[in-house]
Amino acid sequence: MALEQQQIEEISSYDEEKRLKYSVKTMVQERQIWILTDEHGCVMLNTEDEDCVPVWPHQELAEQWATGEWDHCKAEAISLNKWHSRWTYGLEDDELAVVVFPNQNEEGVILFPDEFDFELKKQATKLSRQ
Repeated sequence: MALEQQQIEEISSYDEEKRLKYSVKTMVQERQIWILTDEHGCVMLNTEDEDCVPVWPHQELAEQWATGEWDHCKAEAISLNKWHSRWTYGLEDDELAVVVFPNQNEEGVILFPDEFDFELKKQATKLSRQ
């Protein structure tokens, strides 16, 4: 589902918790997670404590980040199944965290890969009951 500019602006204005909830729900519904990649692989954000892989619920929201130093980056979808089977363990092995839907100030909820995986699975269970 393509987002219109008005939707992008509205969703982007959510606070960190609301962006997290929206992201997890959308990722489970759409069965995919969006990242940014370049010739070296996945784009990373660094905090004082963690090296993080930023993830987004929509292609358009990821592409919003592909500006300035990242204007050469491309949005890439990862299926939910691939995320569960490869990415969670790979990120844990590399001691990386996930930052969910960071805003333009690079603020977003930071989760460890197993916590993010748990949130996705919890949401999938909730949706399957509806």
